[in-house]
Parts: sequence; C-alpha cells; structure tokens
Amino acid sequence: MLTVRLLAVPKEVPVLRQAVRAHLGAAASCEVELCVSELVGNVIRHVAEGVPVTVRVRGTADGRTRIEVSDPDPRALPVLLRATAEDESGRGLALLDAVALRWGVRQEEAGKTVWCEVAGEPAGTGGPAPPPRRAQVAPVR
Repeated sequence: MLTVRLLAVPKEVPVLRQAVRAHLGAAASCEVELCVSELVGNVIRHVAEGVPVTVRVRGTADGRTRIEVSDPDPRALPVLLRATAEDESGRGLALLDAVALRWGVRQEEAGKTVWCEVAGEPAGTGGPAPPPRRAQVAPVR
C-alpha cells in the first residue's frame, strides 16, 4: 500500500501522480492517476487549499485498485453534477464516475474519506485484473 500525507495545494498534485506511478510501476494506469488528481483537486477546491490530506492506494482482494483521500472536513461532501456545455467546471466527479467501478464517501467525526475503485491492481499483489464493469455509486452516509 502507498500512503502519502501532504498539504492539498495544486503544485503537489503532479508530484503525487509521480509517486503513484513509481509505486504501481507497470500496473499504473491513467484511470488511477485521474482519480488521484480529481479527489485531491476536490479537496483544494471545495474544502480549502493547504489542508492536510492522506492519500492511500492499494490493491483489493477482488483485484481492483482502491484510491482513498482523507481530509479534515466531514461536511464538504462530493456531489456528482451533470455539467452543461456552457459550464466552466463540474466535470471532475463525472469523469471519476465514468472510470471508477464504484466510489463513495466514508464520514468520520473528524473528517471524511472519499474513495473509488478501478479495474486492475497494484504490482506485486498477484492475480489478473477483472474485466471492467459498471457498478452502482456507493451511497453517502
């Protein structure tokens, strides 16, 4: 498992993507990088720039790659929007929803963790990646 603690600032996002690529090696995928970027970008835009976050990337028992981003604000929950052609923003979670097999939010007293799972698994965890399939978005609790 890769665990990275950082401050949510724009300049850290490409550094984080590099760390993920280095950790996953040949198993690195555009989908994992997109999810990491979007989840940290949402913290920057919707919680606050500079807040501490913890990013975790690991393989699951069923052959997926799970990405988790934890931040200190339990109230700023992600919302899946359907942006129009004229909207300047609002497409990030729609992209994540399109590439992730499933995603959701785990709220805690002192923060939350937004997570998603994509097909494939980190190198060294064994076993082939399952075929991609759409899944229901996990309910927000």
